Amino acid sequence: MNAISAIKRNRYFFPMACAAALALVLISEGSYWRSIHALDELAMIRQEQASLRTLTAGLLSAETGQRGYLLTGRKEYLEPYQRGLQITEDALQKLEAYGAVHPGSADDLRQLENLVDAKRSELALTIQLFNQGRRGPAMDLVLSDAGKNTMDSLLAKDDALMAPQRLYMEQRQSDVYESLLISRVGLAALGAISLLALFFNMRQGLVYRRQQEDLHGVLQDERDGLKHEVGARTVQLTNLAHHLLTAREDERSRLARNLHDDLGALLTSAKLDAARIKSRIATKAPDALELLAHLVTTLNNGIALGRDIIENLRPSALGNLGLAATLEILAREFAQSSGISVVCALEPVELSTSRELMVYRLVQESLTNIGKYAHAAQVWICLRPAGPLVEVSVRDDGMGFDPDARTGSAFGLVGMRFRVETEGGALSVMSKPGLGTTILASVPRSAPEATSLPTPA
Repeated sequence: MNAISAIKRNRYFFPMACAAALALVLISEGSYWRSIHALDELAMIRQEQASLRTLTAGLLSAETGQRGYLLTGRKEYLEPYQRGLQITEDALQKLEAYGAVHPGSADDLRQLENLVDAKRSELALTIQLFNQGRRGPAMDLVLSDAGKNTMDSLLAKDDALMAPQRLYMEQRQSDVYESLLISRVGLAALGAISLLALFFNMRQGLVYRRQQEDLHGVLQDERDGLKHEVGARTVQLTNLAHHLLTAREDERSRLARNLHDDLGALLTSAKLDAARIKSRIATKAPDALELLAHLVTTLNNGIALGRDIIENLRPSALGNLGLAATLEILAREFAQSSGISVVCALEPVELSTSRELMVYRLVQESLTNIGKYAHAAQVWICLRPAGPLVEVSVRDDGMGFDPDARTGSAFGLVGMRFRVETEGGALSVMSKPGLGTTILASVPRSAPEATSLPTPA
């Protein structure tokens, strides 16, 4: 009865209060659903960003498998390559689903898909060339800027897709905060109901932040795992390449010894037999002397050819005369065959057998490149101790080149650098077009090892 009396006494106040309360409830409800819609859109955007990161990680995994397969030829490296392609394909499908909901990003997603197709085509082409036995073109394609440019474009497109999303997320977050503020004002007018509604909204915001933190932690763990895996694979491939290089040099040494011991002995024995035959038929069959002389000449040519093959496989002068004398012989032979003047400044140094061989191969490869490409008139070779290091340099006055420009012929420089780094040294290449080229290598000094190399007959 008292409530009815109060209503009758305030016939205008109660309808206004009810209208105000209803307005506050409607405003609160409107703000709430607006926040829910914004959070749903933010969750969808986070899913798209996660798909973009997954796509990039899949391509990197596929590229890692491709590099491993090209370097080793082992088919087990194709497993991460195929798995990376599958991850990329799944991420693309999720992004296509997002593009269907947001038509405004369809053009960017289509360009991103074209870049992904270009990268997958490049990876597939290198593997196809390698499987066809065309390792050179495959490695040239890997060492070219095509793959890097495609990945740079793809990452740029990722940023282009994420930039408006980040702006939109900020706008939606601003909308959420604005809605929460309106809700607090409205719910404050309603007393206990407003406090309860505020509590639920704050709890929802806390859940959202926890989801963000959890997602960030998952992505960080994935990035750390991928980085560790790539580092481990790189170390494995480096160790494998070093093992193959060492095995090749050991095989050369074995072939050189076999040729010297077996082929040299056979040819020398045949030459001695020919000399005995000549002494016996000199008076009985003078017509056969000319043929016998031709046979002796052929045997001499065979012995000389065997000597050249043995020296190319493993220079015997390294074990017999030392590094400095061997490099001087190499320089003299290069000058005679190429017509290029060679100036040597070679000092005795202390290096292990493997490092002496590495220095010899470095100078040999440098002279070969000079003879093919430099068009030089003079070459300077320097070998000297430098404190705890030994420095070797090969300089020419040829046409030079731009070291920063990647070309198909730069694979020899890559091989030189790898040889030096596997022995704990460092290699630098200094060159400019028209100003010649200088190749400088520094390796740690060490006591030489006692070895015996075959001497050609």
